[in-house]
Amino acid sequence: MADDPWKHRSAGMKCKTCMWFAAKESPAKDERGVLGRCRKHAPSMNGFVPVFEMDWCGDHRLDESKITAP
Repeated sequence: MADDPWKHRSAGMKCKTCMWFAAKESPAKDERGVLGRCRKHAPSMNGFVPVFEMDWCGDHRLDESKITAP
């Protein structure tokens, strides 16, 4: 069976590189990265969805200004 070429695709689709991710002004940081908010969809009664930098979803849209060189 052939190796799946897409199995690590989510590695480049983390919230930290997404145009919808907005880090908190005074960020709390742990092993998941900086806490922020996902601004992809309209806020609910509880506000925007809280996410960490290392989270990911299917709505990711790359923000080239957030990419860092290796």
